[in-house]
Amino acid sequence: MTFAYRRARALADDLAAGRATSEAIVAAALDRIARHDAALHACLAVADRERALEEARRQDRLRAEGGAPSRLAGIPILIKDNMVTRAFPTTCGSRILEGYRAPYDAAVVERLAAAGLVLLGKTNMDEFAMGSSTENSAFGPTRNPWDLERVPGGSSGGSAAAVAAGLVPLALGSDTGGSVRQPASLCGVVGLKPSYGRVSRYGLVAFASSLDQISPFARSVEDVALLLEIIAGRDARDATSREEPVPRYADALAAAANGHGLRGVRIGIPREYFVEGLDPEVEAAVRRALDVARAAGATVRDVSLPNLPYGIATYYLIATAEASSNLARYDGVKYGLRVGAESGLRGMYHATRREGFGAEVKRRILLGTFALSSGYYEAYYGRAQAVRERIRRDFARAFEEVDLVLGPTAPTPAFRIGEKTADPLTMYLSDIYTLPANLAELPGISIPAGASRAGLPIGVQILARPFDEPRLLAASHALEARLEAADARPPRFPGDA
Repeated sequence: MTFAYRRARALADDLAAGRATSEAIVAAALDRIARHDAALHACLAVADRERALEEARRQDRLRAEGGAPSRLAGIPILIKDNMVTRAFPTTCGSRILEGYRAPYDAAVVERLAAAGLVLLGKTNMDEFAMGSSTENSAFGPTRNPWDLERVPGGSSGGSAAAVAAGLVPLALGSDTGGSVRQPASLCGVVGLKPSYGRVSRYGLVAFASSLDQISPFARSVEDVALLLEIIAGRDARDATSREEPVPRYADALAAAANGHGLRGVRIGIPREYFVEGLDPEVEAAVRRALDVARAAGATVRDVSLPNLPYGIATYYLIATAEASSNLARYDGVKYGLRVGAESGLRGMYHATRREGFGAEVKRRILLGTFALSSGYYEAYYGRAQAVRERIRRDFARAFEEVDLVLGPTAPTPAFRIGEKTADPLTMYLSDIYTLPANLAELPGISIPAGASRAGLPIGVQILARPFDEPRLLAASHALEARLEAADARPPRFPGDA
């Protein structure tokens, strides 16, 4: 049996029916990583083969004894390298943490282990999650499986590329301004950003604490729903995680399977989405998705988000200010790289940060430090927080009229490696459609919606009210089935090799 490109749900059904073993699935995933990751560079660390297979065999024994801890027990998974693990180094794609091993596991790592998933390693990322292309990794860029000369998106590009190329059926990333949804769109997979507070951030290395959210990748909406059930829920170690009960998200898809996922759903289209810079092929894919939704019984109407044009400026003030504060801890004293200790404390700080941080991280630290500095705090950070509240209210008003908001995930398909690195503002605009959801703490998903004439994936994004993931997933599942764009396979990476 060939396991590459199989959905996690299908693999779980095979395990439950005795048609496959976790040992065989994990072995096949490790073989595929060994065969293809040199071309992709999706992984920064890969599990020791025998240890991974022993864990897979343990899950097989538990299942045989009737004690499988979850539906996804025995399924392999990769996680982004900004979630701390005892079993693997945690580098955040940065020289300043090269070789660092945490003394504890992140909350999501604990939950994956308790559910019986088999962790196969850590994925590449833009340094400290600061980027939209995974070109900012200190260990080299990840490449898009659909075209190795193009980016996979970022900052969770390694996770997106790994799922898109069939290395694993599931992966985790983190989404601060679109870092899961945008690479999902560019790689042709599904990426879900849960509501802020839905998933514990304990053990997630912070970039911007009020925006970061751990998020799942998969090949289908159903698979991200199954994975979200495992990682969601209150965690006393994370003060921002919420007490909201965790529904059985996969059950919400039953309505969609019965044809009700879109029937009667009110979908809003923000007028502010269709502006200069939106690729015509992306717009055409969005319009087609709307037509499909209408045909399935949804109603579509225009809505307005008047403060959306200020989203980029607002985000890059808040995110850089929080990054400046969070990254102050990397100074060569407590952990990670230490350079220039002989030159005194101040000299060590300077040398360590100069050699340990890449250009984009330095740029954002400088921007954030300036925004927080005396005399500028209210003029920049304070005003950005006020605009953030306006953006949140815009969405709240829109959701009084509609149930979901639909539009592009990214303004263009995947761009070429090196195409935007010389112009940071052009790169930042890659997240123009995704970052408002982080500012407003909304759940959002990107699902495949077709391809460009060049054969590059295009995704559409759907947003919902905070903690309305069941409706979001049900509608997305119904639309996914009708768009018939899921499960596409990059020709460069066949399923049987």
